[in-house]
Amino acid sequence: MAVRNFLSCAKYLLVAAGITGVGGLAFLYSGIYPMGADVPHNALTYWGLETLRERSIAQAASDIKVPKDLDSAERLLKGGADYNDMCAGCHLQPDKTQTDFTLGLYPAPPNLSSNGSEHGHDDEGEYAQQRQFWIIKHGIKASGMPAWAPGHDDERIWNMVAFLKRLPGLSSEQYQILTARGENSEGHGH
Repeated sequence: MAVRNFLSCAKYLLVAAGITGVGGLAFLYSGIYPMGADVPHNALTYWGLETLRERSIAQAASDIKVPKDLDSAERLLKGGADYNDMCAGCHLQPDKTQTDFTLGLYPAPPNLSSNGSEHGHDDEGEYAQQRQFWIIKHGIKASGMPAWAPGHDDERIWNMVAFLKRLPGLSSEQYQILTARGENSEGHGH
């Protein structure tokens, strides 16, 4: 009797899974979900994508070894110049709340010049540095965040992480000083 009940239950579960799969494919191919960046995701979709992103990054970044010298002035200056060239257009600089570019991005990129709680992430501790390194190196699919690894070695990416540690506490004037690129600096442009 128990085997018969189990088989009956299994049959219903398989039918339910099949209907769900067909329904899901019908939804995907219907084209009714709005994909324009000017229409936000519904709450369930946003939660699912954010959870997937954060769990994936946490898993991938967990074994990254953080250099001991992230507080060095050399890293700060090199990372600041690269941040200004490559990141500030999306992730802003002190005393900026938006750019023409950020107005049209969805999801909106976090303002990295603000403290971590304002953009939903704790910017302190080793995991924050592992996370930042992984994101800069690998980018995030379908978010506008490019993978910088193809043109930047790990050392250069760690320099940007070093700068990100200090960025939220910088004034506009300090930012300008730390992001100025000298004439003989490496890495002009992108």
